[in-house]
Amino acid sequence: MNKLSKFVVMSFVLATALPLLAQQSRIYRDGSTWVEEITGTIPAARNLRVQTESGTVKVQGGAQGQISYVIRKRVFTSSEESARREFEAFKINTAKRGDTAWLEAEWQGHSPRKFAADFSLQVPHDMDLVKLETSGGGLAVNSISGRVEAESGGGGIKLDEIGGPISAQTGGDNITVGTVGGDLTLETGGGNITIGTAKGRVVARTGGGNVLVASGLQNVVVETGGGNIDVKKCSGEVKASTGGGSIDMGEISGPAKMETGGGSIRVSGAKGFVRVESGGGSLELHNLTGGARAETGAGAIMAEFVGGTPFEDSSLQTAAGDITVYLPNNLPVTIHAAVDIANGHKIYASDFPNLKVVSEGGEWGPQRVTAEGALNGGGHVLKVRTSSGNIYFRRAPR
Repeated sequence: MNKLSKFVVMSFVLATALPLLAQQSRIYRDGSTWVEEITGTIPAARNLRVQTESGTVKVQGGAQGQISYVIRKRVFTSSEESARREFEAFKINTAKRGDTAWLEAEWQGHSPRKFAADFSLQVPHDMDLVKLETSGGGLAVNSISGRVEAESGGGGIKLDEIGGPISAQTGGDNITVGTVGGDLTLETGGGNITIGTAKGRVVARTGGGNVLVASGLQNVVVETGGGNIDVKKCSGEVKASTGGGSIDMGEISGPAKMETGGGSIRVSGAKGFVRVESGGGSLELHNLTGGARAETGAGAIMAEFVGGTPFEDSSLQTAAGDITVYLPNNLPVTIHAAVDIANGHKIYASDFPNLKVVSEGGEWGPQRVTAEGALNGGGHVLKVRTSSGNIYFRRAPR
């Protein structure tokens, strides 16, 4: 063999050996399980795709350069020989295709009952996209400047310090998001959703869990089949709906629309128009600078109007319960109030002499009590109505 032929053969051997040098594997015993630990690297890429039929996936952003990974397969079996057979059946493939680094894991045949796997990846912080898919394990991503897409058949999802938009979906576990710079779209079949700070728009849906949003800097849309909703702060518009839980809103800078099948609703403050509806819970609305439309099937209503923005036509209505209205001294408003079936219930309006309270009906029959009047020259209409309860008009404390 001449020198040129030897050079070609040696070059071919080195080229085919390079992928093997980028990945190492060892098998060891850990208590009652056998473990195969695989370590390796993938060349630097703008995007990362991970698809696995089993296991949890964790991605941590950090220094620039290549992508490194550690994969641990665990199997509960008595012998190393049987463990090796099951390890070999769970195939791991890695590659770089264009601008995307791929890690894929799939079963060759049926998966064993007592098997687990976890994937841990270190990637550059400035990746454009991280997309993870697992059939049932948990997913976690931290410190990525770009977009994150995560989908699990039933595991929990944890995301934090994500610069771009997030799309996350799981069949039933919890979703937890820390800080995100883009829009959020989250969905779980029944787990809780917790959001720290979202700079983009938020859409969060769960089949029955609770939802907590600490801070939303744009619009927030939240839906749950039956859990509670808690939005601490929102700089935009809020829409919240639950099949039966309670709703608690903090400071809302935009308009708000809330609906529950039977729980209570509480608003700490809102600068836009507020619409709230409950099948039977109490309604408590504080620091309303604009108008409100509130209705409940049976609970009490408290509404505190403080002015500050143009007041719109408003209404407060309950089928059975007291209504307490706080009004500022300088709000131009026209009042129409009624207790349909008084029977001992009254309208109390001594703080506002301009309101004329009238009782209708006989001494022994059903009575109806009304109050009419224009405050500060009159303006948009405020309708207040309860079928059975008292109505109180009081001056706002500020």
